[in-house]
Amino acid sequence: MAIEEKERIIIPDENGEEHLFEVLFTFDVDDTGNSYIAVVPAEQKDAEEVEVYAFRYEEKDDEDISLFAIESDEEWEIVEEMLNTLAEEEELND
Repeated sequence: MAIEEKERIIIPDENGEEHLFEVLFTFDVDDTGNSYIAVVPAEQKDAEEVEVYAFRYEEKDDEDISLFAIESDEEWEIVEEMLNTLAEEEELND
């Protein structure tokens, strides 16, 4: 079984410090046309418990993406449902 290299992105914080994150998954919601990304800090990726961050994102022409905070409860419910579904699938595959 080949080890798959995860995609990594750098996200600056509010102070301009850059942090490396590993992408867990991205998904689109057809009803809204929005795209979401879930990431974990790269240094936590192998920890038993990790802090997951999720953002709404938009792709730009030059392969960059713009991240936006998820502010509505409805959007959080969508992201949490996807996280729970993926966690269940991973447990079944273990």
